[in-house]
Amino acid sequence: MIQEYQLRILPEIAANEQRLKEYLAEEKGLRLCDITATRILKRSIDARQRTIFVNLKVRAYVNEMPADDEFERTIYNKVEDKPQVVIVGAGPGGLFAALRLIEAGYRPIVVERGKNVRDRKKDLALISREHTVNPESNYSFGEGGAGAYSDGKLYTRSKKRGNVDKILHVFCQHGASTAILADAHPHIGTDKLPRVIENMRTTIINCGGEVHFETRMDALIIEKGEVKGIETNTGKTFLGPVILATGHSARDVYRWLATNKVTLEAKGIAVGVRLEHPATLIDQIQYHNKNGRGKYLPAAEYSFVTQVEGRGVYSFCMCPGGFIVPAASSPEQVVVNGMSPSNRGSKWSNSGMVVEIRPEDLEKEDGGRAIGEVMDARDQQGNGALDMLYFQEELERQCWLQGGCRQTAPAQRMLDFTKKKLSYDLPESSYSPGLVSSPLHFWMPDFITKRLAAGFQQFGRMSHGFLTNEAVMIGVETRTSSPVRIVRDKDTLQHVTVKGLFPCGEGAGYAGGIVSAGIDGERCAEAAVNYLNNKK
Repeated sequence: MIQEYQLRILPEIAANEQRLKEYLAEEKGLRLCDITATRILKRSIDARQRTIFVNLKVRAYVNEMPADDEFERTIYNKVEDKPQVVIVGAGPGGLFAALRLIEAGYRPIVVERGKNVRDRKKDLALISREHTVNPESNYSFGEGGAGAYSDGKLYTRSKKRGNVDKILHVFCQHGASTAILADAHPHIGTDKLPRVIENMRTTIINCGGEVHFETRMDALIIEKGEVKGIETNTGKTFLGPVILATGHSARDVYRWLATNKVTLEAKGIAVGVRLEHPATLIDQIQYHNKNGRGKYLPAAEYSFVTQVEGRGVYSFCMCPGGFIVPAASSPEQVVVNGMSPSNRGSKWSNSGMVVEIRPEDLEKEDGGRAIGEVMDARDQQGNGALDMLYFQEELERQCWLQGGCRQTAPAQRMLDFTKKKLSYDLPESSYSPGLVSSPLHFWMPDFITKRLAAGFQQFGRMSHGFLTNEAVMIGVETRTSSPVRIVRDKDTLQHVTVKGLFPCGEGAGYAGGIVSAGIDGERCAEAAVNYLNNKK
């Protein structure tokens, strides 16, 4: 017999299967000796009150054993002799597009400008150690995309766009822990995700697909308004309809598209800083306990959102027990991002703290030097679709200058920022290239800093102890999403004017995170299949 129960229990019971069985026996009238196994289907933490509870959906197996597989497997057959589709980019959008194509009986040809997920690690180390950014291999470019070494979280609000469970089950099939199927905020971990990505690549190749690393798309081949394939920096040409899943940092792709009259539009983004607290402090605040998380609770998370002068101010990509990493994709940039290992065991917790920006905000006069540079660039280029891109670039360049023309990042204590005071010293930080004290309130655009300071004050009132000089702001967080949307038809997912081109994922402006990019990759694969079928 199998029974399912909704439970609200103490963390120490939820953390131990034997104690969970004992609880079920006592509360649900079962005999302890008859409960052969339990399986947690859903798990979340309720920390709204001083007594912390864990909400569980539990399946109890009574006098029978569970099946071996905790997830649904997808069947991938051989496709070496099938029609091919070119996929540009091996991030989550590209990888899930490739797997969905195989599932549908088509052959994916994946080209990735960066290195494979293991070889990327050497170039990432050079950023911290020697302050050298390889423009083709960094935290943004390479197998697995920006999420492989900078995030690993699988939480998404995009459940209306596609099958979230399918994405999670495919991750499990390729080696992810089945805990991601149960957790309210699933997380593979930056230390474990590379192996999962490698396994996905192996599936693609074993089924007859191709994956080409260090192969950058330099041009689309367009004839009579239809994409025929791509040209690459290696001299190789790959033919077929194209799923363009290049990620939000492939600025050369946006420039090529704009120059070649492929329709783009500027898109709103969010810009701010990485905010880092001691993990123990966040645990104390969120769990309402001076002793912190204790033995049975994970590193605490938080989520803040408010409106200031008509724009959203919110936390983004919160990394409990994580690190802040240098995420520039070209020289003369400083960009920061957050990551968390699977155990979330560092002594820091961080999140992006960002302000919503819309294209019309760049017309205002309170943005300071960065805005002036953007307007000059727009005048020279004559293409308003790239305005937000220029703004990102200029802010990242200003950050690089403030950091001493290295990957050293400008930083300021949180309370000092709200009081417009320079921080004369800085706390210890996880950001390995190093910090330099800088008046972020002075040189960042006013329409960001004023709203950010007001947001911090509101968050401090909502959560006592959060607004503190123990926390440090590190600049800048600019890569929250694509600054450009590659416009596509909502029904066919093809570009609005170029047939056979399927803009995909974060880089195209249609996703935000690993799961939503994976969902969009599957949708684009299905659209490419329909396109090929209609041409027969």
